[in-house]
Amino acid sequence: MKWILGALLLLFAGFVFELGPLVYAMYVLIGVLLVSRFLTFIWIESMSVKRDCNRFSCQIGETVAVAASVRNMGLLPVPWILVEDALPQDAILDHSVKPKGPRVSVAQLFPLAGKNLLYQLTFQRRGYYQVGPMLLESGDLFGLHRRFKVGGQPNFILVYPKVVPLDGYDIASRRPIGEVKMMHRLFEDPTRISGVRAYEAGDPLNRVHWRATARTGQLHSKTYDPSCIAGMTLLLDFHEYSHRGGSFAPMLTELCITTAASLANTVYQMNQQVGLISNGRDAVERVKEEGWKEEFRTRSMAKKLLDLRGKSDRLRPVLVKTARGADQLMRILETLARVELTTGLSFAQLVEESRPYLPRDSTIVAVLRHVSEETALALGSLKRSGYAVTAVVIVPERIPDWVVPPDWANFLLAQGIGFRPIHDEESLTQLCGQQMLTA
Repeated sequence: MKWILGALLLLFAGFVFELGPLVYAMYVLIGVLLVSRFLTFIWIESMSVKRDCNRFSCQIGETVAVAASVRNMGLLPVPWILVEDALPQDAILDHSVKPKGPRVSVAQLFPLAGKNLLYQLTFQRRGYYQVGPMLLESGDLFGLHRRFKVGGQPNFILVYPKVVPLDGYDIASRRPIGEVKMMHRLFEDPTRISGVRAYEAGDPLNRVHWRATARTGQLHSKTYDPSCIAGMTLLLDFHEYSHRGGSFAPMLTELCITTAASLANTVYQMNQQVGLISNGRDAVERVKEEGWKEEFRTRSMAKKLLDLRGKSDRLRPVLVKTARGADQLMRILETLARVELTTGLSFAQLVEESRPYLPRDSTIVAVLRHVSEETALALGSLKRSGYAVTAVVIVPERIPDWVVPPDWANFLLAQGIGFRPIHDEESLTQLCGQQMLTA
């Protein structure tokens, strides 16, 4: 545009001062500028982009192959085009994604010709990763005009969280994290006799206590304890404030996810119900709300606009209702893979929002990175409401001396909340075998 304005000014000056050669030169220059701008527009708009991935979900450490191509669907040859398949820059910088192979190329494309990009992505951390769209750049041969475009829809790769097998629990006794009495007798355990009562019409014969009947001369029936545990509902604190500070913060954040995934897997193996509630945000919803941009003026602006990670003031918990089965476990693992830190609900607010979804007869297990007095009070209110509550606290290092507990431990002990500290994956494997610390 500046070139055209300058040429028009010189053309006007040529007319005013009757400078014939200058007028003709400006005619030529304006013509070249207009033709260059038109050709650049035609070239970039004639590009067709396609991308294929060999799979859209994987485990940590696995590799996904990506085949991207750009094709000139126009009738004119394109002298040069720069193509780059975009990846989230923060994921590359922190080595969450390791690309191998060419993602950037410069090509000359004749009509109906194409350029292929074949590369591999190795994922080192769980998450929901955007691959693409493709960044396209072309221009005229004189360097007077350049045009940029985002081509093709992005693909998304889901990387499941790591699941650690938990030692120290006995499936037969159904005590993965301590025995929990049910508050309501939804079903009873016939191996656990709690007492004897008078026979009532309709009691089955296998319920009759024959010894008490023979001793008293009147029919008596056995009563049973309710089953020890009816699964687990995980409360995952994923507020940014709880996960800030220190060079080990990202590692401890991922340890929270690994802990939640491992507990869910353990409960599933015992054929018990399990659920998940978190104050984080779902990456799928983030993509739906924020989308991705198509228009930009510079290459740096394009990369910036394609980075979708922004602040979130999410005020609704991420919820996977408590249920049982393999599908339920997969839903929880997928949710844990996609969950991101948020600036919305605090943990105390999460507890209040979650009450309608907390089954009375499942253990409430809070997975925490930071324990404040407000957090402990929220868990204490659940316990006083009749819920069975325990906490798993992710700490930077092993506590050397429990004679003088840290402040966060005192907060939990004051509310009567039992807890287990976890500082690495090795201590996580022994989670169920640890003695729960209580007041």
